[in-house]
Amino acid sequence: MSDVESDWRSSGEGSSNEQSSKTDHGDADSDVEGHAAKRDADVDIVSDDAVSVADSEAASLCSLDPDFLVTLPPELESAAQLRVRDVCARYEEAVIRPNAARAAAERAELVSRGQLSADVAAHDDELALMGLDPEEVRDTSMVAEYSREIFAYMDRCERETMANPNYMSFQGEIEWHMRATLVDWLLQVHMRYHMLPETLWIAINIVDRFLSVRVVSLAKLQLVGVTAMFVAAKYEEILAPSVDEFVYMTESGYSRDEILKGERIILSTLDFNISSYCSPYSWVRRISKADDYDIQTRTLSKFLMEVTLLDSRFLRAKPSLIAAVGMFLSKKMLNGQWDDAFVYYSGFTEEQLVPGANLLLEKLLDDGFAEHFVCRKYANKKFLKASIFARDWAQRNHSALIAAAEAAAEQGSQQ
Repeated sequence: MSDVESDWRSSGEGSSNEQSSKTDHGDADSDVEGHAAKRDADVDIVSDDAVSVADSEAASLCSLDPDFLVTLPPELESAAQLRVRDVCARYEEAVIRPNAARAAAERAELVSRGQLSADVAAHDDELALMGLDPEEVRDTSMVAEYSREIFAYMDRCERETMANPNYMSFQGEIEWHMRATLVDWLLQVHMRYHMLPETLWIAINIVDRFLSVRVVSLAKLQLVGVTAMFVAAKYEEILAPSVDEFVYMTESGYSRDEILKGERIILSTLDFNISSYCSPYSWVRRISKADDYDIQTRTLSKFLMEVTLLDSRFLRAKPSLIAAVGMFLSKKMLNGQWDDAFVYYSGFTEEQLVPGANLLLEKLLDDGFAEHFVCRKYANKKFLKASIFARDWAQRNHSALIAAAEAAAEQGSQQ
């Protein structure tokens, strides 16, 4: 057993909380491909032949099933969703309701002793039937009583804020590998300035949605990226970096006025719709209830989710699916099971997640993957050397998971 694998089988030392992803690992390198190209004379963020979504059929938002390519074919997907409903009903009957009944009996005893108000007990009984823990009920910042409505709203919003997965087909100068280079640079900037995890996801979502409706020249691609990070930081951070710091991030490749003008163009293009986007982190926090917020699983899933940012194929996946795929593959790597609790809290069965997990494994096994910043970032002990562990596991188990995908698909077709 390697030292890295031994670390993962032990106590999970080194990653203490949600803020671990804000640790600095060195200066950000301004190496986006094409940045050295000759700059346009004007300061427009888009090229002269820019198109809007209303003017071009090619620029229309995705009208295809956004989950296809990273989950089951449509004919198997419907059957899988029926199984999700069956599992959820079974889990509620076997776990949620008995736990709620026991908790209700304890509260009734407290009411009889005069130690608890009957109204409070009735309110807590109702929330317990929703599968909420007492700690969540008492934490007013969790607004636990609205959890179902919140997640239903998030479910609607995640489709509305997805990018067109085919937007590169109408971009003239940029290609998918250039997007990957931009994302890699944004990961470095994000880490260098200790920004929150959601800031990174919002920024890249802004980039992809903007490129879904506007044609951008290669020379302005980095400007789109840094401006998106500027907007995301202003929205998410308590103390966001100033515009001058963002100029410094590009090694003065773009001026203060260019970034501010880019901000106006991006926000108007997206109709100022930034707050509707919910990153996979929002869903991971819910799924983590299934294993009592295990730190190893969460750390590994964070790495795997960030890997999806580099892979354009995951533009077809909803944030909730990305979160579920990351958690599922993490459990597999740690010899865990995707049991009824995970299906209940994620809304996905194992056979729905294996195809996306295989795409992730393919990315991990790419020859040049070790050069990406996300790999170096998560090789640090603060992140339990997650990237090293994940790549070692992928090299040993990739073929086995492909076989599992084929078996799951065959089983689904027979049900």
